[in-house]
Amino acid sequence: MLHGRWLGHPVHPLLVQVPTGSWLSAAVLDLRPGRSREAGLLVGVGLAAAVPAALTGAVDWAELHRPQRRVGLVHAVSNTVAVGVYAASLACRLKGHTTAGRTYGFLGLTAV
Repeated sequence: MLHGRWLGHPVHPLLVQVPTGSWLSAAVLDLRPGRSREAGLLVGVGLAAAVPAALTGAVDWAELHRPQRRVGLVHAVSNTVAVGVYAASLACRLKGHTTAGRTYGFLGLTAV
């Protein structure tokens, strides 16, 4: 079910659009003054959507050949770093440290 055979297409590429789009949109809002609340909401949406995207990615990764798995592992590690940095961004934003939250957000987008 997580691979997407029922759909005729892997589900992972479809699901990654939500966290990627949320985080990119948060970065755009962070460039505009007075939009930190909305940007924080998008960071949270991206973090929540990253969980099913990661699960489906792990299912796809398990079916790859050895040389492809190395590329998938680098992809997974960089996105794990991104999720950690975005979690720090959300934590800062919730504590009212918007400048630090924005900085972590831009670092997270770099990792993605």
